[in-house]
Amino acid sequence: MTVRVVQWGSGTVGQHAISTVADRPDMELVGLLVKNPDKVGRDAGEIAGIDPIGVIATDDPDEILALDADVVLHMPLPSLVYGDDLDADMADFCQLLTSGKHVVTTVGYMYPVVYGPAVMDRLEAACAAGGTVFHGTGANPGWFGDLLPLLMSGLSLRIDDIVVREISNFQHYPSPEIMFEMMNFGRTPEEFEAKAARNRKWLDGLFTEAVQMVGDGIGAEITEVVSDMTTWVTDTDLDTAAGPVAAGTVAGQRWEWAAMVGDHPLVRQETVWRMHKEAAPDWPHGDWSIAISGNPTMNLSLPHRWNASVLSSTGAHAINAIPYLMEAGVGVKTFLDLPLIAGRGAYIG
Repeated sequence: MTVRVVQWGSGTVGQHAISTVADRPDMELVGLLVKNPDKVGRDAGEIAGIDPIGVIATDDPDEILALDADVVLHMPLPSLVYGDDLDADMADFCQLLTSGKHVVTTVGYMYPVVYGPAVMDRLEAACAAGGTVFHGTGANPGWFGDLLPLLMSGLSLRIDDIVVREISNFQHYPSPEIMFEMMNFGRTPEEFEAKAARNRKWLDGLFTEAVQMVGDGIGAEITEVVSDMTTWVTDTDLDTAAGPVAAGTVAGQRWEWAAMVGDHPLVRQETVWRMHKEAAPDWPHGDWSIAISGNPTMNLSLPHRWNASVLSSTGAHAINAIPYLMEAGVGVKTFLDLPLIAGRGAYIG
């Protein structure tokens, strides 16, 4: 069976996905939705930096809804980058699901139960109407900070706490839209506070999903999820692939989310984000890591060079989920509902 795939979004992650789907013998790209008007009418292969593949980009969602397709790989920049309402992605999900297309997204919603029954009811109703499956995934959250701790917990006799730490240097990340518009680097502290509310709401949702899902997955009774954030301001100009970060602006962010059982932080995710290797020198450095304290105590780390493959891996995890969605029935399916997602089709010989 050849799975007919639509790509929704053609940023860096989306371009990786286009080229990957084009190489898979069990998949066929049949549509591409873009936001940038300069990409409309261009071949998807050209946009992704590969040979033309005969799929022409459109910015009309109705053309995508009308396509005969099995799955939509939903990978746009989050709506907050465009100044759209944060509910815009949910509206797109429901239309696509109702039209009979499974949806796997990388903008969040790995564990949408945290947003309450109103969101879950909308998604479940759309899935029921279209006979479809909805799934959210990513690199982190979506794999490293949630799926891997759950997998590791299978070796535990006792768990005292789980600590996940992501340390990323975005010095060579070439997306000004994400770095400056979405993540609000390069702004004065006053500008950051004024503009970061939407991003904080989005990030709080993403990482609340992750720590809550791990807590629920190990059978804990999570009482609340709390978060904290600190910024670091550079006193010198910094050159980055996304553009200059001026002295007096935010060049570092340190966040923490904790799923609490009473007053005990059972599952914690900490992110240390720098716009340059010289930023926030007193904050933690090193690899991405997962530490489970208990019996036994376990530690896992990924080397810092992992950062270079995060974008392609985000798309890959969504693509590799497709065969499992095709077999999953109907409804919202999280990592707690699906079997282990392996790279079916990733070896093409």
